[in-house]
Amino acid sequence: MNRYVDRGAQVAAVVGIGMALTIAVSFLMVIPIDPAYLILAPLSGLLIGWYGNQREEQIRSRPGRILANAAWSGLVTGLTFALLFLAVKLFFFSLDPGYRDERSGGALTCEAGPACVYARYQAAEGGADALAEAGIESVADFTDWYWSGQLGSAQLLIGSTLAAALLGGLLYLPGAPRTARNASDTGTQ
Repeated sequence: MNRYVDRGAQVAAVVGIGMALTIAVSFLMVIPIDPAYLILAPLSGLLIGWYGNQREEQIRSRPGRILANAAWSGLVTGLTFALLFLAVKLFFFSLDPGYRDERSGGALTCEAGPACVYARYQAAEGGADALAEAGIESVADFTDWYWSGQLGSAQLLIGSTLAAALLGGLLYLPGAPRTARNASDTGTQ
């Protein structure tokens, strides 16, 4: 791999995986806030694109290598964000038992899984009308519609994280060292 990207980019990719895991647990599992997840993924990419080059102390005269490092670490980070997003969505979509507290109208009567998710969407204020407008009349229609939206979100996560990582690489470029440091400059032998 060192032929195409530096070790710093590989380390940054692993750090990106850790960031994605932490953010997924925080904003998808503990407190389900999808918009925060969609905002934090590109911000993570921005940091990762810069970090891999900084860690490697990549020099300014190698902009292609800087962008390759940013692209690699950003792609791995974006893919991890997308896979975790889809895994959590699949988990809840497959196992939804239809539970709602009494203030929300009590438990839904449905078969656990996609049927309960469909019933939950229909029970939401204006949900039945919105689903009917979209031409969704069955659990199968709903499942196709639901996963089409989730795959679109996953693509957005990958694309925005990668684009932000490339921006991070570009932001690193002006402050990059002009020449490589020698071992004697650091005091090591």
